[in-house]
Amino acid sequence: MTTILIKGLGLIGSSLALGIKQGHPGVRIIGIDQDAASLSYARQQVIIDASAPNLAAAAGDADVIILAGPVDVIVADLHQLATLTLKAGVLVTDVGSTKQVVMRAGHALQQQGVSFIGGHPMAGSHKSGVTAGRANLFENAFYFLVPGRTDQAAVERLQMWLQATHVKWLTVTAMQHDRIVGQLSHLPHIVAAALVDQTQVALADSPLGLRLAAGGFKSITRIASSDPTMWAAILMTNAELITNQLQDYIDQLLHIKTAISHHDQPALHDFFATGKVTRDHLGPERLGGLPNFYDLFLNVPDRVGAIADVTRRLAQAQLGIVNIHILEIREDVDSVLQLTFSDLKTQTQAASLLTDAGYQIARRN
Repeated sequence: MTTILIKGLGLIGSSLALGIKQGHPGVRIIGIDQDAASLSYARQQVIIDASAPNLAAAAGDADVIILAGPVDVIVADLHQLATLTLKAGVLVTDVGSTKQVVMRAGHALQQQGVSFIGGHPMAGSHKSGVTAGRANLFENAFYFLVPGRTDQAAVERLQMWLQATHVKWLTVTAMQHDRIVGQLSHLPHIVAAALVDQTQVALADSPLGLRLAAGGFKSITRIASSDPTMWAAILMTNAELITNQLQDYIDQLLHIKTAISHHDQPALHDFFATGKVTRDHLGPERLGGLPNFYDLFLNVPDRVGAIADVTRRLAQAQLGIVNIHILEIREDVDSVLQLTFSDLKTQTQAASLLTDAGYQIARRN
C-alpha cells in the first residue's frame, strides 16, 4: 500500500488529501499538524488514515511527502528531510506560494538523489483550515510545478497522484514563478490593501465614508480581505522581486501624478488607452498554448430569478461553469454577470444558448 504523508492540514493540505483519496482510494494518508483539533477532525472525517507527531516519526515510511505549511515552515521541513533516512524512490513536493527560497532549501535533497518538485496550486477560498477542505478546490485552477533537477518521470508520477484534482499544469522555473505571482498576486494584494487604508483615512470625516463603496471599488479591493498573517509572511519570502515591482508601480503612479498636475490631457489619454487595450486583450488568444479560462460577460435584467434562470439553462444543457461573479448590482440597472468556462467550446455553446434565450452578451474573452 502506498503511503502519502501530508504535513499541514489547512485548506490546501486537507483538499489535496481528499483529492488523492478520490482518485486513489487504496492509498494510506498520514497527516501531521501542530493543531491537535485539526488532526482529530481530519481523522474523524477520514481525510487522513492516521497521524504522526512530526516528520522524523513518519517520513521514513512515506512514498510521497507533501509539505503544505507556510513557506518558512516548508524551508525548515526540507532542511530536516535532508538529514533523515528516506524511502528509496520517495517523491517530495510542496505547495508554497514562493519558489526560489523553497528550491534552494530543496537542493540538498536533490543532491542526495531524492525527487523533489516545487509546487504551487493557484487556488484558495475565503474559508480556511481543515474544515474548509474539499476535493474539488483545485478544479481547473493553475498548478505550478518547478522540477529543478528532478527528472520528467517524477513529474509525471506527481501528476498521476494528483490527477483527480483536475488542475491545469504549468511547468516553470522558480524565478519565472516568483515573477509571475509577484506581479499578478502579491503586488495586487499590496495595492488593494493600500487603497482601502488610504480611502478610510481620506473619508474619515465623511458620514457616509466607505458605506458608498460599490461596484469598481469593491471589485478591485476585494483581495484586501485576505489573511494578514499569511500575506506578511509571503512578502518576506519574495522580498527582492516585490520591492522592484512595487517601485515600478510607484514610478507609474508618479508619472500619472505629474501628468495630472500639468494638465497633460494627451498623456492621461494614452495612459487610460494603453490600460484599456491591455486589459481587453487578456483573453486566451494572447496566451498561446497555455491553459486558460474563457469568460462571458452577460447583462442580466434586475428581476427576481434572473441569475437562477441563467444557471438553470446552463445546467440543463450540461454546460459546466468554472466560476460565476456578479460584477455590479444597482437599483434599476442591469447586473453584469461574469461566467467563466474551462474551454472555448463550452463558452461558445453557452453564448449561443443564452443569446437564443434573449440574454445580451456584453463581452467575451
